[in-house]
Amino acid sequence: MTQPPHDEPTASSPEELREQVEQTRNELGDTVEALAAKTDVKARAQQKAAQAREQAGVKAGQLKTKAADLAHQAQDKLPDPVKDKAAQAAEQARTKTAQATQLWHDKAPEPVQNKTARGAELARDNRNLLLAAAGVAAVVWLACRRKG
Repeated sequence: MTQPPHDEPTASSPEELREQVEQTRNELGDTVEALAAKTDVKARAQQKAAQAREQAGVKAGQLKTKAADLAHQAQDKLPDPVKDKAAQAAEQARTKTAQATQLWHDKAPEPVQNKTARGAELARDNRNLLLAAAGVAAVVWLACRRKG
C-alpha cells in the first residue's frame, strides 16, 4: 500500500478511516465532474451561445430605449407646424396600412395568406437571428463594395 500524505493524519479507528475514504470519494467525484464539464465542448458552446443571446437581447433593449428617447428629444425640438405635419403623415400612413391590409385579406387567396402569416410568425419568433443575419449581410456587402 501507499503511505498517506504528510499533511493528513492517519485514521485512528476503522470508522475514521471509512469517513476519510468517503470524503476522498466525494472530492474525487467532484473533480471528475469538473473535468468532464470542461471537456464537454458542445455544452460549453451552447452555454456561450446562450450568454451571447442574452447579452444581445439586453443590448438591443438598451438601444431600443435609447433610440426612443432620442426620437422623443428630437420630436420635442421640432416646431409645431412640423409636428402637426408629422402627425398627419403618421395618421395617413396608419390609414393606408389599414386599407392595404383589408385589400390583402379581400383579394389574396387563402393559401397565400396562410403562408405569409406563417412566414411573419417565423420572422417574429426568430427576430434576433434575422437581425444578426441582416447585420452580417450588411457587413459583407460593405466589405465587397470597398474591395470593388
